[in-house]
Amino acid sequence: MAVGTKAVVMDESAIDRALTRIAHEIVEGNRGAEGLALAGIVTRGSVLADRLAEQVRAIEGVSVPVGTIDISFYRDDVATRLNPEVHRTDIPFDPAGRCVVLVDDVLYTGRTIRAALDALMDYGRPSCVRLAVLVDRGHRELPIRADYVGKNVPTSGRERVKVLLKETDAEDAVVILAERGEE
Repeated sequence: MAVGTKAVVMDESAIDRALTRIAHEIVEGNRGAEGLALAGIVTRGSVLADRLAEQVRAIEGVSVPVGTIDISFYRDDVATRLNPEVHRTDIPFDPAGRCVVLVDDVLYTGRTIRAALDALMDYGRPSCVRLAVLVDRGHRELPIRADYVGKNVPTSGRERVKVLLKETDAEDAVVILAERGEE
């Protein structure tokens, strides 16, 4: 478990249930998997997109294309970051005419999603873009709202929400980290 953990808000089974529900909602909202694609935001959004694609395949019996979006150079604070960690964007499908579901782990201010939208549009013009997040913690600074949410987790602005996934962290959990000075 993460150092300074204040609360565990989702365990492995809760994450699995949330992803199963989100996958069903995506399929229902799209009226099937036809014309659907997923694009995960590096790092944990990409892992969640892969898991959702597997769920959609289990539901519909078809594979949907999955891409990865790195927002490093699309951030509105890129000029102030000394050494941004750059990953590879890989969109192995043409977004034009598709309904692309952006996937991220935590929705907070909305700035990451704004950057991801800009990055996605560089690859083509989707017929629609939807947003799926495992956790919505509130505190929006931009008018962005998730279409599919695993769990709403009210937090203070000083707390941090950390999503841990087996593929990157050796365990599945969503935790709230203690505010500075509470550790």
